Amino acid sequence: MELETSTIMFGFFLILLTASIWKIWAFLPNKQLADDDRTEESQKELIHLMLKIIKNKKGEVSESDLFLEMKKDEEFNSQLFWRFNLNRLIHLVKEYSNGGTIKSIYEKIS
Repeated sequence: MELETSTIMFGFFLILLTASIWKIWAFLPNKQLADDDRTEESQKELIHLMLKIIKNKKGEVSESDLFLEMKKDEEFNSQLFWRFNLNRLIHLVKEYSNGGTIKSIYEKIS
């Protein structure tokens, strides 16, 4: 029984494709990283800290001042939130207030 060249090439293609997919799957991270700050718990911790500072400042704080206050706060975990920046805070404010402002957050929590 003689095999054609195209059949052999297709067989090798399937074998190599399977091996490539397995290698990619094997090296993808399956478990949560220790410094993953995108988890639900991390988000809740950031929101709690944000709300605490907004409440202390009575809503009279700009986004950049809020960012600095959050970074200075003793509850802020700088090891976990090492990627935290002003853009992330702005996104967090918009997400929490459904596109609103810091003032609307303060009115909501007081």
